[in-house]
Amino acid sequence: MSRGALIAFSVVVTALVALVSLKSGAVAVSLPEFAGLLLGSPDADAFQRSVVMNLRLPRVLFALIAGGALAICGATMQALFRNPLAEPGLVGLSAGAAVGAMMSLSLGGIGLLAAGPAGFAGALTAALAAYAVGRHYPGVAGLLLAGIAINAFAMSLVGLGLAFSTDAQLRSFTFWSLGSLTRANAGSVAWLAPWTLAWSFYLCTQWQALNALVLGERQARHLGFDPARVRRRAMVAIAMLIGPLVAMIGGIAFIGLVVPHMLRMWVGADHRVLLPVSWLGGATALLLADWAARVAVAPAELPVGVVTSLVGGPFFMWLLVRAPRTELSD
Repeated sequence: MSRGALIAFSVVVTALVALVSLKSGAVAVSLPEFAGLLLGSPDADAFQRSVVMNLRLPRVLFALIAGGALAICGATMQALFRNPLAEPGLVGLSAGAAVGAMMSLSLGGIGLLAAGPAGFAGALTAALAAYAVGRHYPGVAGLLLAGIAINAFAMSLVGLGLAFSTDAQLRSFTFWSLGSLTRANAGSVAWLAPWTLAWSFYLCTQWQALNALVLGERQARHLGFDPARVRRRAMVAIAMLIGPLVAMIGGIAFIGLVVPHMLRMWVGADHRVLLPVSWLGGATALLLADWAARVAVAPAELPVGVVTSLVGGPFFMWLLVRAPRTELSD
């Protein structure tokens, strides 16, 4: 399948899944009624219109941008570290965003105006700290070691914050840590969509540098790319993407790890194709997870992070069992 056909196929699959997710939920909407809502029929039920357009549509759009961002960041990290098991949490980005969210909750901050900038600041701080330490070591060993230390320190800060939290703050953080898209609204989508798409597009433009880096640092230099500069720019872009999203949706595991890992085995390691397909694949995966979270125990709802872990954990174990050892060690 050609590159254009593969991307077009991924777009169609993502659009179909988005429509299914938009139609499904605790409030039943028949197919003719749903078609009428999409076409703007004046005879459409006002209550159903409000549910679909005001509640479900922002959530579907938020799942699209969040899932796509998580997956493209995972694909980029796997290229930077030349390891298909890498993901943004490896160098403390997710933990740093969690510290920012914890501080926001502790100070009484709610909504995007508080949680988004706080998570962004935490993720960016973690990225800069990892780079500041890791640049003193050749290759990616320094980044990995710094990530271990940053993760441990960040989670200790989270634990310290929880120790001094009120019951309401503790419940809020517990619910946030399980991962949820319930905070999605038109305002958050309007702010995060252009931000996320812009940084995702930037990562897609780096496909040549990532292809070169996968070959090795020496080969990348011979091709005219500075590995340190590529990593620095990519880490900043990933922090820009991950920070606000993690602060808003909490801990949603395996989207950034399993999706690009699986798609790499299908479409190959050419990042000109892998990055956009990973974005679409991550968006589809999070849409499916959110759909399952909303309909599995309707009218109640499961945390979407629980769904991704329940599905992603066993699936990733299966990938590990069947993957050649040489593939995991490259």
